[in-house]
Amino acid sequence: MNKGALSDYFQGVGTKILQGTEIDPSISNGHELQGIDVFRAFLGTPAEKSPIQVTYVWLEDDAEPAAVALRGTWYDSRRGKSHRGAEYRLYYPAAAEEVVYRAKSGDRLFLCKPQDGPVLALFCKRQSSIERQLLWLFGLRESDSTELQQIDLREAGGRRLDIATRYVLDLINVEVMTTEDSLLEKLLKHFREARENLFPPTVKFSHFARRMAADADPIADPDGALLSWMDLEERLFMTLERHFVGQRLQKGFVVDGQPDVDAFVGYSLSVHNRRKSRAGWAFGNHIEALLHEHRIVFKREAKTEKRNGPDFLFPGEMEYHDASFPASQLTMLAAKTSCKDRWRQVLAEADRISSKHLLTLEPGISVTQTTEMQRSNLHLVIPRSLHESYLPQQLDQITSVAGFIELLRVRSETCA
Repeated sequence: MNKGALSDYFQGVGTKILQGTEIDPSISNGHELQGIDVFRAFLGTPAEKSPIQVTYVWLEDDAEPAAVALRGTWYDSRRGKSHRGAEYRLYYPAAAEEVVYRAKSGDRLFLCKPQDGPVLALFCKRQSSIERQLLWLFGLRESDSTELQQIDLREAGGRRLDIATRYVLDLINVEVMTTEDSLLEKLLKHFREARENLFPPTVKFSHFARRMAADADPIADPDGALLSWMDLEERLFMTLERHFVGQRLQKGFVVDGQPDVDAFVGYSLSVHNRRKSRAGWAFGNHIEALLHEHRIVFKREAKTEKRNGPDFLFPGEMEYHDASFPASQLTMLAAKTSCKDRWRQVLAEADRISSKHLLTLEPGISVTQTTEMQRSNLHLVIPRSLHESYLPQQLDQITSVAGFIELLRVRSETCA
C-alpha cells in the first residue's frame, strides 16, 4: 500500500520572513519578493525576464484561504551589472495586492515549486497554527531570517503522506489522491451496499478498515494503531468515492438536452459534506474500538446536563448523574479530527468535570491556541508521532493516546 511522499507533489519549498519593502506600499511599491535568489534551483537562471504562473495565497487559522491565480516575473535584478553577482527576485503584479498586502512585515512566506502547475506563494501570520503546520510538513526549521531557506524534495523525498500530512496539504488546497485501487474489488465483494453504489454503514466500514490494517497493534501501540486505522479508512473511503463519482459522472448531468447545473452543484456539495461527516464518525468508531481493546468502561455519546454531551464519558452516565460519585473520578473525552476554533465547544460539555480532554489528529496547533486551552483547563490528547509537530514548550500540555488510556486505568482502579 504505497502512500506516496511529498516529492510526488513538490520539487522544492522554501520559507523566509517578509520585510516591509516587499509587501508594505507605504515603504515601497516595488512589488518584489526579495531574498529568494536560491529558488533559482527550481526556477532556473534565465538571462531575460521570465513570466511564470503563480498562485498567491493568504492563509489564516480560522478562515478560508484567499487566493488569486496570476503571473509573476522571475528575473535577475542585477542584470547588466557585471561587477555584481546575479540576484533573482519575483515580481508580482498589482492584481496580487489584494492577497499579498494582507501580510505584514514579520509575517512568513512559503515559496513552493510543485511538480506540475503554478508556483505557490503562501503568506501567513507569524506564530499561527498554519505557519507551524507548514514548517512541520515541509521539514523546515523555525528561523527569523529574511533570506530563503529551502529544501530540495527531489533529493530529500520529504514526509510520507498519511492522514496528518494530507490534512495540512488540504489546508493549502493541494489535493492528494489517496485511493487503494487494488482493494476496490474486495470492497465491492464485501459490501452489498457498495455494489448498489451506496456507502456501507460507518461502523461496518470502520471494522473492515481495522481488519485490513494487519500491522496495527492497539495494545502495544494504541497511538500508532489509531493513526493507522484512520489513515487506511480514509484511503478506502476515497477508493469507493472515486468509483461512485466516476459512475455518476458517466451518467452526466443533462436533462432534456440541457446541462443541469443545480444537480451538479448539489451532487458536488453532497460529496464534500459526506467526506467531513464520515471522517468524524470514523474517528469515534476507532476510539471506541481502542477503548474496548483496553477494557475501559465508558459511554459513547453520553447525556449530561445539556443536550450535547461529550463524545465519551468515563465510567458512564449513571456515575455522572450520581451526586455521591466523586467528580475527581469522572473523565470526559471530546473527539475532533481537527480543532481550529471548534475546541471551545468542548468547554460547555459535562459541567461536573472541570478538567476536560480533547483527542485530535491536528498537527502543530499554535502556542497561542494551546496556551488558551491550558487556561481553560482543556488537555490535548494527540498520537505520539504527531508530538514532533509541536514546540518543546507545548509538550507538557499534551498527552499521548497511551498516556490517556493509562490515566483512565488508574482512575478506574481508584474507584474499584
